[in-house]
Amino acid sequence: MDKLRIHWKITILSFGLVLFSLLIGGIIILGSVARLREDELGRRVMITARTVADLPVVQEYVGAPDGWKQIAPIADNIRIINDVAYIVVLDMNRNRLSHPIWARIGEKFEDADADAAFAEHTYLSRASGEAGTAVRAYVPVIDEQHRQVGVVVAGQLLPTLGEMISNQRHFIIVTMLLSLSFGIWGSWQLARHIKRQMFNLEPQEIARMFRERSAAFQAMHEGVVAIDTKENITIFNDRAKQIFGISGDVIGLPIRDVLPDTRLPEILEQKTPVYNRELRVGNALIWSNRIPISEQQQTIGALAIFQDRTEVTRMAEELTGVRAFVDALRVQNHEYMNKLHTIAGLIQLDKKEQALQYVFEVSEYQEELSGFLQEHFCSDSIAGLLLSKISRGKELGIHVELDRRSGIKRFPADLDHHDLVIVIGNLVENAFDALATAEQDRKEVYVSIEQDDEVLSVLVEDNGIGMTEETKARMLEQGYSTKQSENRGVGLHLVNRIVQKAAGELRCESSPGQGASFMISFPMRGGRDCDGSADVPGRSH
Repeated sequence: MDKLRIHWKITILSFGLVLFSLLIGGIIILGSVARLREDELGRRVMITARTVADLPVVQEYVGAPDGWKQIAPIADNIRIINDVAYIVVLDMNRNRLSHPIWARIGEKFEDADADAAFAEHTYLSRASGEAGTAVRAYVPVIDEQHRQVGVVVAGQLLPTLGEMISNQRHFIIVTMLLSLSFGIWGSWQLARHIKRQMFNLEPQEIARMFRERSAAFQAMHEGVVAIDTKENITIFNDRAKQIFGISGDVIGLPIRDVLPDTRLPEILEQKTPVYNRELRVGNALIWSNRIPISEQQQTIGALAIFQDRTEVTRMAEELTGVRAFVDALRVQNHEYMNKLHTIAGLIQLDKKEQALQYVFEVSEYQEELSGFLQEHFCSDSIAGLLLSKISRGKELGIHVELDRRSGIKRFPADLDHHDLVIVIGNLVENAFDALATAEQDRKEVYVSIEQDDEVLSVLVEDNGIGMTEETKARMLEQGYSTKQSENRGVGLHLVNRIVQKAAGELRCESSPGQGASFMISFPMRGGRDCDGSADVPGRSH
């Protein structure tokens, strides 16, 4: 019963709106009809006045004594034929020479509205009188010598609103009946459609669901942002405001104006979900899931769930750096044990000078390498990684050469220590794998990391077994590997995702038996200092 009552309320409201719209439309139509009627009558009285003014008999007798006897009958006949209210012919002294009421013939015409007509002007005017509102035409009478000898005034009363309604009453009644019938039927159908659109829920039920949904979104630990098809924000919970540093109400604002880096509008274009992607929005590192919102196979918006991974990533970077240093210490420990054994052997052989020279050479090289890495690389994680890879290469019998022009003083806008550790570490490890089964007498890996104001370039080359065309075509696929072991086929896939995230470029040159060369370049525009602060244009580094 309650749902039926609500349905009738919606129907009555819709019908009231239809009736009100019909009333407004009727008033506008009546106004338009009145204007059209006035224009029509204006044209009629103007044609009538011109006809009378152009008659030779009027031009001849308008200034003659007793001229009214010739003019009045003709003017009255034309008035009847043309269905106008009155035709008044005036001489230059404003004496009436014709009038529907013959008793007024010979009287003065005192209306100031006719002044312009006695100056050879033709025009229409609107005047109100006892009989109603009339439209009047003023036409000067010009004789054959092109002199003005009088004025013709033709007028017609405008119909009142009641008269117009009375004249159109049959049409109005039919229109009202049809409009009311279709209005009632349309209101009922509209009420049914609204109920279906609201899933047959009552207004109070919808309000309760909205409050529950809002409370659920606000209680979520993740940031939730949703947009409609016009890229306007429809949901932006408090956690999202905390993550992105947003304050105030942003509902209804364009997402590109509030957060230009969310990449949420891309989902509207692609219409496919994107899961577990890393984004950098401002100074925050975000882990996002972005999905399109669909209804009846139509995309009506997009939803993104964000997790702030800045702190987690910082800890991961620290862990990565510590792990790199641990690896470096492990390798160095093994290497120093070998060196100590070498020194002990030289001393036992009574080769004291050779032992001392060997100690100087080893110490000088190690100090030079450590000093170079600390001076040219602002990140301890990357410096430790390179040191460990060089030492690891010695263990494997691989000479790792680091270009002495290498260095990193700033990071690209969308990258950090963690990303570059992944890129450099995976490329060097791939080079080690390529050299593991190679038969070269001297196995080499060349690493160059160069940077300027425009680009950061990472180059890793090896003289290993190289790659076939099929391997090159599939090397970036997740899970693809030429090595028959578990946990393979991930490194280059991760590298490629980082390259895409930072709008970089990855190039590879390789052929079987000729080694491989990987070149990755990242744009430096909008880069950041090693402490995480944004790059300021014009700042020297």
